[in-house]
Amino acid sequence: MRCPFCSSEESQVKDSRPTEENAAIRRRRACPDCGARFTTFERVQLREMTVLKAGDRRQPFDRDKITKSMQIALRKRPVELEQIEKSANSIVRQLESMGDSEVPSGQIGELVMKALARLDTIAYIRYASVYKDFSKPEDFNSLVDELDSMQQTQEAAE
Repeated sequence: MRCPFCSSEESQVKDSRPTEENAAIRRRRACPDCGARFTTFERVQLREMTVLKAGDRRQPFDRDKITKSMQIALRKRPVELEQIEKSANSIVRQLESMGDSEVPSGQIGELVMKALARLDTIAYIRYASVYKDFSKPEDFNSLVDELDSMQQTQEAAE
């Protein structure tokens, strides 16, 4: 594993332990050249997926993009990083279970929105305003109405 600080090709594993309900392995590493310590995560990847973007562009699927976009929407909100990781894992499992090697970006966005709606309504609104490209205040009103109806349906089901 390459050191992120000095780019040395070598690093030593100092500690390994399972994380995220045994879905990944967390490894603490140390660079023998510069002495820096850093953490890596090892996850199972069932298949290579490609994201279909607008204009028929394709790019490799990157789980970290899901996590980062959720972290941005959840910035300064009372949601733990562990909850974000669990939601991202759930999204990836859903995508992998669909069996398609090519996934439309819109499908990923919808799954992220559903996950955010369960985690934090404010984060859901933040993400949706960018994802759906809001241009006027009325867009927020219709989204909040939609969110209210989703919550009422969810409460009735419980």
